[in-house]
Amino acid sequence: MNTRKLSYSALFVALGVICSPFNIPLGFAKCFPVQHLINVLTAVLLGPLYAVMSAFTTSLIRNLLGTGSLLAFPGSMIGAFLAGMLYQKSKKISFAFLGEIIGTGIIGSLVAYPVALFFLGKEVAIFTFVLPFSVSTIGGSIFALILLKSLEKTNILEKLHIA
Repeated sequence: MNTRKLSYSALFVALGVICSPFNIPLGFAKCFPVQHLINVLTAVLLGPLYAVMSAFTTSLIRNLLGTGSLLAFPGSMIGAFLAGMLYQKSKKISFAFLGEIIGTGIIGSLVAYPVALFFLGKEVAIFTFVLPFSVSTIGGSIFALILLKSLEKTNILEKLHIA
């Protein structure tokens, strides 16, 4: 394991946990745009493996603290993975942005259906989470896109890039 990547990952997890009280409750889902901001940042800066590990760790700690829900796992991890893979293959920030939106807003929201049904005991329609997950991920991903594009223009992104 790379110590520098692990340190950055720990900082992103800490940021996600510290900001976790600022979620938006929608039914029994807790929308958390900061997670999507962090997913895109870790995907670009650290790569898909560290992005997924950071998303999992943040979701786990948020659930243990009561500021998250089990729905955070599929949404955040799938989005982080797809963002990291698309960025790794293309080296384009916009692909990481799209990967997070598709991974969380569509795929993650559909995977959340069986989680809600079997683990939370909630009977919901299969597309119940698409709108709230999409709104959350689009908001957080836009902030990440703006931040990363700004860092790219000032050549700071090149110095921060570890993946």
